[in-house]
Parts: sequence; structure tokens; C-alpha cells
Amino acid sequence: MQISYDEQDDILLITFNTDPIIKDISLNWHVNIGFTEQGIGEISILEAKQSGLLPLNIQPNALFLKVA
Repeated sequence: MQISYDEQDDILLITFNTDPIIKDISLNWHVNIGFTEQGIGEISILEAKQSGLLPLNIQPNALFLKVA
């Protein structure tokens, strides 16, 4: 996984893999999801800083899933 930010265009890109994107879906004006044959390949967030989605606030324990 790679997270990159284009400050000039205010775009946050979260890349899960480098497989070719075969389908894009817009969830809303700011969030687009690119799908590969394996599933989600990338998530792009437009106007990330302007819309208040940056800076990212990730809690360390939020990265782990608890299985019951």
C-alpha cells in the first residue's frame, strides 16, 4: 500500500496494488475508487485538504481488526 499527496492539485491517492484499473466508481464528488480484477486497486480523494480530509488522523489500533 502506498499513500501519496499531490499538493498542487490537492489529491490524496491511496494505492493498494499496481494492477491495471478496469473500472472506476465515484462515491461522491471527492472520492473515487478504482477497481482491478482482484478488487480495490486505488482510492483517490479530490480536494482532500480543502474538504477537511487532510491531514489524515489514523489511530494506531484502528489498523488491526478484532475477530470474534
